Amino acid sequence: MKQDIKVIEGQIEAVLFSMGEVVSREQLAQALEIDADTVVKIIHNMMDKYDEIDRGIRIVEIEDGFQMCTKSECYDTLVKIVNIPKKHVLTDVLLETLSIVAYKQPITRQEIEAIRGVSCVHAVNKLVEYNLIQEVGRLEVVGRPILFGTTEDFLRSFGVQSTEELPLITPDKIEDFKQQALEEAQLTFAPVKD
Repeated sequence: MKQDIKVIEGQIEAVLFSMGEVVSREQLAQALEIDADTVVKIIHNMMDKYDEIDRGIRIVEIEDGFQMCTKSECYDTLVKIVNIPKKHVLTDVLLETLSIVAYKQPITRQEIEAIRGVSCVHAVNKLVEYNLIQEVGRLEVVGRPILFGTTEDFLRSFGVQSTEELPLITPDKIEDFKQQALEEAQLTFAPVKD
């Protein structure tokens, strides 16, 4: 017997609300005992409904799954309930390190340091603490260094479904970055006058 669409929507809401994290389309399809394409169609329809009416929640698609989240328009009200949520400040060093991980992942700390030219132990530790990067494996060489990659929180924070949606870095931009780096290096190493 075919399940009623409202019942399926209710079950999807219950799962996404209860889990509080991304649930893959395959997990949902298995739990609902329907095919994954149907699950995706139903959820996309639900997403449209949530956008049309004034609801405090929404469903977001991240990589190959879905998550229920609070709408950003409700943050002011939430702050009054849970106090001011701790916001992590991303300094230039953290942003630079995060960018390297995002574009070069999986990558080791040593590879990040080779690109940046300075130690990045603190930056990597902070980004792990902020749950923007995570260990994704180990490099199969002597010492087996940790490989880092971005997290689902990174995708949510930057409003993309996957790292493939990150802006492309064109050769022009690379030249601009090199020029800025040279200018900064000259300012940093300018001789001090007596």
